Amino acid sequence: MQLTGIGLYTFHEAAQLTKIPLRDLRRWLDGYSYRDKKHIPVSVAPLWETELADDSLDGISFHDLLEVRFVHAFRKHGVSLQAIRLASQRARELFETDYPFTSRQFRTDGRTIFTSAMEETGETELLDLVKQQYAFRKIIEPSLYRGIEFGEDQVAARWYPSSRSKAIVLDPSIAFGKPIVTNGAVRTSILYDAFIAEGNKNFVAKLYEVPVAAVDAAVAFEESLAA
Repeated sequence: MQLTGIGLYTFHEAAQLTKIPLRDLRRWLDGYSYRDKKHIPVSVAPLWETELADDSLDGISFHDLLEVRFVHAFRKHGVSLQAIRLASQRARELFETDYPFTSRQFRTDGRTIFTSAMEETGETELLDLVKQQYAFRKIIEPSLYRGIEFGEDQVAARWYPSSRSKAIVLDPSIAFGKPIVTNGAVRTSILYDAFIAEGNKNFVAKLYEVPVAAVDAAVAFEESLAA
C-alpha cells in the first residue's frame, strides 16, 4: 500500500498520542473475542475497517487516529459501542466519507445521527445529553476539534496536538504523519534524541537547521508523551 498521505502509527504510538489505553484501541479497531454465559465463543468486529486493514502492517492511519479520539470521548460519557458503531455507519453513508466524526458536517449534524442511533439501541437515559445541542457539543468541542485543520474535501488534513501551540503538527503527507516541528519539518523524536545525546539545544538547532524554540517544543512534546 502507498502510505504517502495516509500516515502510519503503531498502536503503541497511537496510545501515546491520544492518551487512550492500548487495550481499548485494540478492541475498537482490531475487534475482539469472548465467551458468553454459555461459554460459546463470540467475535466482535472492529468499529470500522481501518485504512491499513488490508495491509500486513500492524498499525493505523492518520484518519483512524483522529477518529478514535471521538470514540473515546463518547465512551467517557457512557455512550455504548453499539450506538457509536451505528452512528458511525449512518454518518459514513450520509456524509459520504469513511471518517465521519472528523468531518466538518459532524459538528452540525452529529447530534441528530446520535439521537437516532441511541433511540434504536435503547439508551434512553442518555438521550437528553445528545438531544441538547449544547450538551452534545460539550462532548465533541472544543478539545476534539481544536487543532484540526480541514482540507478542501472537509476532512481532517492535519492535527496540531498541543492545545496552546502550533509548534508541533501531524501531517500525513510529511514523515508518515509522525509528529514534526512546524518550523523545519523535523520529527520531534529526532530532535529529542539528539538533545538527549548532546545535551545542548543550541547545538541541536544548528545541526538540524531549526530554531531553538522548535527544539524546546520537540523536547517538551516528547516528554509529554512519556508522562
